[in-house]
Amino acid sequence: MKKKHAWCLIALGAMLLLAALLLILHNMRQDEGSGKESAMILDDLRQQITEQYTEPPTTEFDFQQFLPTEDLYSEYTTEPETTEPTEPPTDPVVEIDGVQYIGIISIPSLNIELPVIKDWSYPKLRRAPCCYQGAAASGDLIIAAHNFRSHFGNIQSLNTDDQIVFINANGEMFIYEVIETDMIGGRDIPSMLAGSEDSWDLTLFTCTLSGQTRVTVRAVLIPPPENP
Repeated sequence: MKKKHAWCLIALGAMLLLAALLLILHNMRQDEGSGKESAMILDDLRQQITEQYTEPPTTEFDFQQFLPTEDLYSEYTTEPETTEPTEPPTDPVVEIDGVQYIGIISIPSLNIELPVIKDWSYPKLRRAPCCYQGAAASGDLIIAAHNFRSHFGNIQSLNTDDQIVFINANGEMFIYEVIETDMIGGRDIPSMLAGSEDSWDLTLFTCTLSGQTRVTVRAVLIPPPENP
């Protein structure tokens, strides 16, 4: 009876090991497939951004620039002036195969360059990193990605002062410098959003292998050098 019980435990252990191996192989195939798909999208996205960025500016005469900007009749107005609420800045987009992208993120120290999708969902995350919230234009961009090695799987190894480059769909370049790496609870959304643009301009995050926490990298924008 004891031998039979021991063989059952051995068989169960072997099945668990096999299941773990199959899961690892599945994740490796998914990682490789996502990396290849991101690379193909990146080529198309880079081409479209280049075409938009090199488009010559219009030479049409704009007479509006010579009109007065102040309200000439304001002193005769009795009703108080009202102002419409302003929308927060957004990043431009490029559409490829029905999916909108806001630009390209590059992390030189990790040797990765990836497209960034405008909004996130789990199916989209399997394709490429996604904008979780905010925008580069407003200094509060948050980008999420899977922990594939070809995506954000190694961002926990980033060091303070490492650089991250984001090129938006108009070809404008934003260069950031890493200031900290942290672990945040998987459901702790307030901590993920904390700090706003006062303490950081860019956040990258991905889940850990357990899925219970998120590796979170904060970075600040490096001001462009002033022209002499």
